[in-house]
Amino acid sequence: MELRQLRYFVRVVETGSFSQAAASLGVVTSALSQQVSRLEGELATRLLQRTSKGALPTDAGLAFWRQAQLALRHADDAVLAAQQARLAGHVSVGLAPSTASVLGLPLMAAMRERYPDVRLHLVEALSGHLAHMLGARQLDLAVLFNAEAARRWSVAPLLDERLFVMGVPTLPGLPTASSARIESLTELPLILPSGPHGLRALVDSAFARARATPRVVAEIDGLTLLMDAVSAGLGATIQPGAATLRLRHGDVALVRLSNPRAVRPNLLVSLSDDELSPAALGARVVLADVARTLVREGRWTGASIHES
Repeated sequence: MELRQLRYFVRVVETGSFSQAAASLGVVTSALSQQVSRLEGELATRLLQRTSKGALPTDAGLAFWRQAQLALRHADDAVLAAQQARLAGHVSVGLAPSTASVLGLPLMAAMRERYPDVRLHLVEALSGHLAHMLGARQLDLAVLFNAEAARRWSVAPLLDERLFVMGVPTLPGLPTASSARIESLTELPLILPSGPHGLRALVDSAFARARATPRVVAEIDGLTLLMDAVSAGLGATIQPGAATLRLRHGDVALVRLSNPRAVRPNLLVSLSDDELSPAALGARVVLADVARTLVREGRWTGASIHES
């Protein structure tokens, strides 16, 4: 099996066509097709289903494609490391919007200082989407809030975030004390993420345990727009303290939820160690160090370092 065969196969899957893959690689279609056929022969399985409209991966081909992408990335990283004689390559890191608001820039700065030859690719998306990307090998690591579909992932507790009620002080129903219990918020107009969002599930569970029903007046899945609506006095929200960094204007009060389980766990989740490149292994250590430093310095509102 040759790296050339892996590259040819991956490009066919990406383009869905032997001819388009050949054109993008600068080879003739017959040569590309021959190499893919040899690969299938070595593996003794059909990887691609040829059709009149192109080529589609079989179940075996889809499984092989995911691993082939990983192998090619590691090979490229190895070449860079050998050429530059120090840690090089690239790493993809996924962060939820609230996490990115507090961790994103410090992580970029720390990676640039410690590993200047590693190219960092940051992806900001909802936690569920990040988990899907990890499963598809499109990310090396991510900060997630649960790891139910962990499979062979490496999962390590990172920190815990206390949840806050946030709203303009004049909003009817907003508690005036520094802390409140979630069952006291049943008349407060809330703007929350929609059902599939991990934070919404956490909030709904907290209300359910308190045998209370939230008054949800709007659902917004974009954190910046959600916080803009809160700043405009259109409702309150329940978010971790990091979300306040997405406030662009307005005077918003923070009321800590005192319910014991009104806490969002942050997990550092990655592909298994044997699948991670040296660059990704280094980035995982840097991310954990930066997150804990932000907590210790009081720069991550409401967060505490997870105690095992």
